[in-house]
Amino acid sequence: MLASTGLAAGAFAANATPATPSETHARVKLPQAREIALKAYPGKIVKEELEKEKGGSGLRYSFDIANGNATHEVGIDAVTGQLLENSVEGKDSD
Repeated sequence: MLASTGLAAGAFAANATPATPSETHARVKLPQAREIALKAYPGKIVKEELEKEKGGSGLRYSFDIANGNATHEVGIDAVTGQLLENSVEGKDSD
C-alpha cells in the first residue's frame, strides 16, 4: 500500500480521474503535509500514503523519512495538519 515518492506523487496529484473520498476530505494537501513532516523530521521522503487510521480526524498522511541510518514514520492529520506521529520506523515496516 505504501508507494515510493515518485509514484505516490502521481497518485496524489490532480489528474483526469476524480478524487477519492479520502482525498476530498483532506483539507491539508500533500505538499503542505510534506512540509510539516519534513519540519518534524528533516531528511528524504522515501514512502508516503494517505490512509484512514485511528487517531486525530481518522485521515492521515504517513511518510517514511530517511536521514542517515535512521528512518522515521511521520504522521500528519490530513484535516487539521497536526503532527500525529514521529517515531523510528522498524525494519519490518509495511
